[in-house]
Amino acid sequence: MIDNPLSSLNAYSRFIADLLDRPGVKHSTLTAWSDSPYTGIAEGDVFFTNGLRLRVREELDFADRLIMSYGYEVYRGADRLYWYDDFPHPNDPGLSSSYPHHKHIPPDIKHNRIPAPEISFTQCNLPVLIQEIEDVYGK
Repeated sequence: MIDNPLSSLNAYSRFIADLLDRPGVKHSTLTAWSDSPYTGIAEGDVFFTNGLRLRVREELDFADRLIMSYGYEVYRGADRLYWYDDFPHPNDPGLSSSYPHHKHIPPDIKHNRIPAPEISFTQCNLPVLIQEIEDVYGK
C-alpha cells in the first residue's frame, strides 16, 4: 500500500485500485480526478459480491493531505441501509465524541445518528467502510 494516499492524485488513484482488488469486490466505478495539483474528487460506486453497493463521494486536499468532505452510503438494491456524513449537528450531544463524523442508521434513518469515531478527515476511510461491509454482511 501507499504510505499516504492523500498526498497526490496519483497516490490516491493507486490506493483505490489496490484496495478494491479483493475477492469481495465484484466491480467498481469509483475513480478520482482533479483539475488542480492540490485538490481532487473521488466518486463512484463499489459493488460487492454480497449484493451491497457502497456509494462514495470525497473532496480531497492533497496539499494538506485531508479529506475535506465526504458522503458514504450503503445500499442493498434500491434500499439505503445506512450512511455516513460530516454534516455538523452541534446541538446533538450524543455525537460530540466524533464530531462532526456520524452514521445514520435505522429506524428513522434520516434522524437516527450515532458517533462514527473510525471515520476521519486525516486518514483514508475506505478501508474502514469496506471492512465493515465485509464483516457485517459477509464477503
